[in-house]
Amino acid sequence: MLREIVKIDEEKCNGCGLCVPNCHEGALQIIDGKARLISELMCDGLGACLGHCPEGAITIEKREAEAYDEKLVIQQMVKSGRNVVFAHLKHLQDHGETEYLQQATTWLKANRESLPFSIKEVHELLHGGTPKQEPQGSACGCAGSAPVSFTSAGLKIDEKVGEQPSELTQWPVQMHLINPAASYFIGADLVVAADCTAFAYGGFHQKFLRGGKKLVIACPKLDQGKNIYVEKLTQLIDQAKVNTITTLIMEVPCCGGLSQMVQMASQMASRKVPVKEIVIGIRGNILSEEWV
Repeated sequence: MLREIVKIDEEKCNGCGLCVPNCHEGALQIIDGKARLISELMCDGLGACLGHCPEGAITIEKREAEAYDEKLVIQQMVKSGRNVVFAHLKHLQDHGETEYLQQATTWLKANRESLPFSIKEVHELLHGGTPKQEPQGSACGCAGSAPVSFTSAGLKIDEKVGEQPSELTQWPVQMHLINPAASYFIGADLVVAADCTAFAYGGFHQKFLRGGKKLVIACPKLDQGKNIYVEKLTQLIDQAKVNTITTLIMEVPCCGGLSQMVQMASQMASRKVPVKEIVIGIRGNILSEEWV
């Protein structure tokens, strides 16, 4: 039978994760820093994830496919490694696909000698939570979520100075909540910031908001409805006629999605606006700052 199935080009995929929340079937996950199709069974070939890949790494291929065979699927997934297999098994469990889960575990037990993991780990996954393993990132495999511990910059706080005043001059700031038609956006210098930047960079207010700049914030990895963000940014450029845009992102790969949204809005808008991109390191330092 002919089936339409998602195909992922691993060379192009940067692991940003924008495709994951837009796969309504839950068939995509970020594993080992790459988008993976963890269940052909759940992929309907609709392609809702296509428009959310900034690298063009996702396509839909139409090919002859036999009736779904879980044993063949799990056999192929073993070649992709432990994390892909475990994500698939958990996916089957969470969606109540008990028959397919039984087929998968039966095949794994029959081929235990050739597996890159133990059957005990499979049992722990399905009956006792996530199996223990030395972490190489987050549970989703995203490099941007990898746990890192480091000391602060060690700057001494002068208690005589007191609390630093806020430079925020408008509310709300979350992209879903802002109204592009609000008068305070007209002709403003706009700061489009990834959520984490204000926590990573100690002098966020004084450095980036001083002078009456207006702020909107978003998380390009976790937020839903990011197409609405592009529409609002386009309105801010065309209707509010913002003067400049400063995009603030973290150094992690998933943050690149925010830059892509600003660029898409700039291309869709009928007027041009200068855009500066600033990249903040997880240690709170500015890694780069340039007009794009």
